[in-house]
Amino acid sequence: MSTTKRARRNARNHLRRSGEVELNLIPLIDIMSVMVAFLLVYSANVEVIQNSQGVQIPQSIAEQQPKQSVVVMITKEHLFVQGELVMSVAEIREGKSGELDRLHAVLGRPMLASDAPAEDELAQREITVLADKSLPYEIVKRVMSTCTHEGYGRISLAVLEKETTPI
Repeated sequence: MSTTKRARRNARNHLRRSGEVELNLIPLIDIMSVMVAFLLVYSANVEVIQNSQGVQIPQSIAEQQPKQSVVVMITKEHLFVQGELVMSVAEIREGKSGELDRLHAVLGRPMLASDAPAEDELAQREITVLADKSLPYEIVKRVMSTCTHEGYGRISLAVLEKETTPI
């Protein structure tokens, strides 16, 4: 008999307490805000360069991070500016002059160049060249020469940071 009374009492208590359940969201919001702050702090040093699939980037021990700039990518077969196909590497090899006319035309577009840069700003314009490490230097040199003639005073070569082993 006592077990039935206990069961009835438990059932009454369960029914009475079932309407009082609450979910406190304040601690969850605090945790989320800490996570967002953490991700913002530790993702600030990441430099995102466009998808370089098909390009094996050389390694370097340089520690200076590149600035935001126009990206010229040279794969084994093609030349891209900001992801737009400009010409093939075979056309670069066949070209007779030092400059590449189609690359010159693409780099001169207003969307890439600032509107009428001043003389001192011309030397400050930056471009990043992402080139496959197996390409001959002559091709990379011709692309960099065209960039220089178009008014880009600072040319950076994209490289992967070489891991150094502690001594």
